[in-house]
Parts: sequence; structure tokens; C-alpha cells
Amino acid sequence: SSGKDLNWKVSIVDLLKLLNIDSSSTARKELATELACPANLMSDSAKMNTWLHKEVLKRIASNGGNIPANLLD
Repeated sequence: SSGKDLNWKVSIVDLLKLLNIDSSSTARKELATELACPANLMSDSAKMNTWLHKEVLKRIASNGGNIPANLLD
């Protein structure tokens, strides 16, 4: 898909779909664990998802991806 209907700038699920990565709850928890999400955020899915979204964007940027600066704050 073109990604035009995905709200990847705010949604971790849409961002992972755009990257063709499993966006299921289980897969997001596994990815958060792999990327060293703080333990205190893992028990709150909304906080974990917010952290994961920012972390994935940071990793994309650190690997040469063009991410708007306001999304990396």
C-alpha cells in the first residue's frame, strides 16, 4: 500500500504497518523489549506504545532516514 491512509506520525501501529513489520500487540511488546523499553512503561500499553513510536523514529533517523525534527523531540 502507498501508506497515504496511515497516520504513522502518531501511531506506532501505522508506522509498523508502513515498515511492513508485524504491528500486533504481542509483536509490539517483543519489539519494545528488544529495544530496551523501560520496565515501568511495559505494564502500560499506551505508554509503551508512545515510547516505542519515538524509539522507532529515532532508530530510522539514526540509520539515515528522513524524519521531521519535531517528531524526534
